[in-house]
Amino acid sequence: MANHTGISATELAGSVGLILAVLVEVGAVLGNGTLLVVVLRTPGLQDAFYLAHLCVVDLLAAASIMPMGLLAGPPGLGSVPLDPSSCRAARFLSAALLPACTLGVAALGLARYRLIVHPLRPGARPAPALVLTAVWAAAALLGALSLLGPPPAPPPAPARCSVLAGGLGPFRPLWALLAFALPALLLLAAYGSIFLVARRAALRPPRGTRLRSDSLDSRLSFLPSLRPRLPGGKAALAPALAVGQFAACWLPYGCACLAPAARAAAAEAAVTWVAYSAFAAHPFLYGLLQRPVRLALGRLTRQALPRLPKVCMQQAWNPRTLLQRLQRLHKDPALGPSEGPEQTPELAGQSSNVSRGHLRDFS
Repeated sequence: MANHTGISATELAGSVGLILAVLVEVGAVLGNGTLLVVVLRTPGLQDAFYLAHLCVVDLLAAASIMPMGLLAGPPGLGSVPLDPSSCRAARFLSAALLPACTLGVAALGLARYRLIVHPLRPGARPAPALVLTAVWAAAALLGALSLLGPPPAPPPAPARCSVLAGGLGPFRPLWALLAFALPALLLLAAYGSIFLVARRAALRPPRGTRLRSDSLDSRLSFLPSLRPRLPGGKAALAPALAVGQFAACWLPYGCACLAPAARAAAAEAAVTWVAYSAFAAHPFLYGLLQRPVRLALGRLTRQALPRLPKVCMQQAWNPRTLLQRLQRLHKDPALGPSEGPEQTPELAGQSSNVSRGHLRDFS
């Protein structure tokens, strides 16, 4: 009975994990696809190049390594075994796309730092194409390290197709340092500087118009402030969310890379899908929490939804039609149409204006 109960609990935990993984996959595809469409359809959006790059990386991960994590056999969540060629492909994609994501997030944070802290120095900003070329060069180099690891084992043994389960061999500490420690330091430095500037701007005594404080609040007004005494206001909340999300999603995976391969393989499924949840969180953290992106999404949604015909509504709610109906209701039935009370032009104009005002309130 105890053995049967243990198997049932294991199967239940596996089913719950599979459902959560599917939800993360669907959220990553829908969120990044929607944000990519909004960025491409909205000219003049700040950090559009970096946002589009982050969406593309997340979509590539959602189309390649996440389905492998759902369908592949242990240590994945599925039961499909991988042959040696597929195992090498899974190693390379995991070792390349994860650094491309983390380094892309760090590049986005540095771009926002330069845009907010140094808005009047455009010459100090490198070209986004150059920055993202360096990101992909580093990602390709880190992906090539996976090809130097031990070869995949034959099918009866564990294939070790992931980064955590020995896919990088002795290069795992180097890969973790460049893929997680370096982006974390860059992100912490960028958003820490933004937080300090926002705090100084918020604590500065009001002297006329505070252009710096208004600029920070307009560029970083992600959410309403949690409390009025929060130093920095709305601008201080954005760095905390960005750094907190990065640490919550990627810190367990980076620590597992530094652990022994046997212990890392035991916790591979959990820490891998915690890291994959970042692909679903990026569209909300870096997209929907920004006011320009929300406004652009609302505009595109209104344009995409079918509009109801206004002919019947205009005829039904025409002010003249309403006045005629009110006159018919208040008329004496014994009187003819010509004997009813007449309205002066001033009264008719006032009634029309009042009707139009009520119509604007209900529209």
